[in-house]
Amino acid sequence: MIKILFNTIGTLAVILAILGIFLPLLPTTPFLLLASACYIRGSDRLHSWLLNNKVFGPYLANLHNGCGITMRSKITALIFLWASLAFSAWLLNVGWLRLFLLIPGLGVTIYLLKTKTLTKKPPTNHN
Repeated sequence: MIKILFNTIGTLAVILAILGIFLPLLPTTPFLLLASACYIRGSDRLHSWLLNNKVFGPYLANLHNGCGITMRSKITALIFLWASLAFSAWLLNVGWLRLFLLIPGLGVTIYLLKTKTLTKKPPTNHN
């Protein structure tokens, strides 16, 4: 019964993480980490699927290993974040709601800027 609960929460977290790719108010990373933690306790098969997923797998592996996030991912996330926030602010007619959109925008921006940047190591020559 408890494994079913962990798997259900993990699956909901994956769905929210996917939505978070496209919606600025939903962060992707915390939901992926939650899904990973739930799947570890609920299903080896689902956890393996998540870690071997071609979209989420490398991202999770880098976060778990403390390697960070690639500069390209940071830039892409920031462009989509601020573009969608700007579009949302343009649609809103209420000034205080426009200002309210700055909270998640600044929070995610600070998080991404403070997170370690993953750098590719140049190949070593063993002559």
